[in-house]
Order: sequence, then structure tokens, then C-alpha cells
Amino acid sequence: MAASKKSGNVIVKYLPVYFVLLAIAGLEIVLAYQGFSPGALIAILLALALCGGALAVMYFMHLNEERRSLFLTLIPAVIFVLMMMNMLWSDSLRLLHMKPFAH
Repeated sequence: MAASKKSGNVIVKYLPVYFVLLAIAGLEIVLAYQGFSPGALIAILLALALCGGALAVMYFMHLNEERRSLFLTLIPAVIFVLMMMNMLWSDSLRLLHMKPFAH
């Protein structure tokens, strides 16, 4: 009996999040056909993707139930990884123009 009560609460908890994620995906599709400039469209879609990703991580990976110290350790780690990726991307762009394997 307790398991069915718990599963009912889970459905009530996660179903609205699922519908919000569906609404974000539908909004992204509608916005893609509206004729925005490419820069504005990328900014809007990126913001919507970040919101959708944050919702998915918070609810479906159960990070909304974690302690605050986890977030305070994850945020600097993510910033570090993004900065290191930025360093590698500039190097890969340099290799496109240098033709390193030409004889």
C-alpha cells in the first residue's frame, strides 16, 4: 500500500515538469519558424535549452533534493571545464588554417 501511495506522489511531482519540458520544446519549434535574426534566434534557443536542461537535471536526476554544498562544488567545476574547452577550441581553429599535414 505504501508503494502505491509513493508512486502516486512521484507522478504528481514529475508530470508537470514533463509537460513544461514539452512546452519548451514546442516553443523552440515555433520560434524556429518565426523569422528572427540568426543571432537573436540562437540566443533565445540557447536560453530555452538551458532552462529545459536545468529542469531535467533538477527533477529527473534528483538534484533538487541535494544539499547546497553539492551545487557550490559543481558550479566551479563546470566553469573550469568550460574554460578548458574554450582553450582547446581556439587551438582547433588554428589548425584549420595552418594545414599541418601539407607537404
